[in-house]
Amino acid sequence: MSITDQTTPAITDADKAAVAGLTARIVAAWARHDASAFAGVFTEDGTMILPGVFRKGKEEIRAFMATAFETSYKGTRVTGTPIDLRFLGDRVAVLLTQGGILGPSETAVAEERAVRATWLAVKQDGEWRLAAYQNTPRN
Repeated sequence: MSITDQTTPAITDADKAAVAGLTARIVAAWARHDASAFAGVFTEDGTMILPGVFRKGKEEIRAFMATAFETSYKGTRVTGTPIDLRFLGDRVAVLLTQGGILGPSETAVAEERAVRATWLAVKQDGEWRLAAYQNTPRN
């Protein structure tokens, strides 16, 4: 994974780890099928765009994921690996990842569920959160 600090020396190793760690927070929330923890990674007005889906705000994201964990995402896990991280200032970062959804017995992401994603992270009240997330099929 490449990390580029484009604007300021104020970026710390802790900031880099926290932004890259957003993926682990999402993976952990998904593993527990915990829609509230999943939405908790986002800012209050954060957005989530998936193929065919647009949700804005923690509550819309939480409600969507709660339903999805009971239906289309039931029994699934998700994986995501950072492939690029750029800081656009000391409070804004762009994280790119690749990964996807794993079915109940899968150990590798099937091609049709493989994605690349863009995560726009902002630092609010000392904590890094997602302001926007969007994924698209990998190929």
